[in-house]
Amino acid sequence: MRVSEVMTPDPTTIRPEQSVRAALELMQEIDARHIPVARGRTLVGIISDRDLRELTLPALLKFSEPEVAQQQLDTPVSEIMRGDTLAVNSEDELSEAVDLMLDQKVGALPVLDDGTGELVGILSYVDVLRVCQDLL
Repeated sequence: MRVSEVMTPDPTTIRPEQSVRAALELMQEIDARHIPVARGRTLVGIISDRDLRELTLPALLKFSEPEVAQQQLDTPVSEIMRGDTLAVNSEDELSEAVDLMLDQKVGALPVLDDGTGELVGILSYVDVLRVCQDLL
């Protein structure tokens, strides 16, 4: 089975210059834990709810310093995203992608077109679980 058969196509993305606040709002709106960071269809990174928690939670706990929390929320995504993003190609075997997710302990992988290298999808653990559910 190929990644392209399981992935979520045309994922919602965020631009690197957008704020952490925008990323938090977007994740909540689309109920996602990972959002690719892209310029057009060119992948430049990925941001996860874990990345956002590590940045915002300490600042939000300092209620005596609300300006610190506001500064954190105004931080561009590019400053906290993972730029050395692992990715898979759409025609890769699903089993290889799952091995990579398990080995690297990541919950999602951006999916790139084999020919152009453009972002075409995202493969999350939820996508993989749906395949497993169909087998049961």
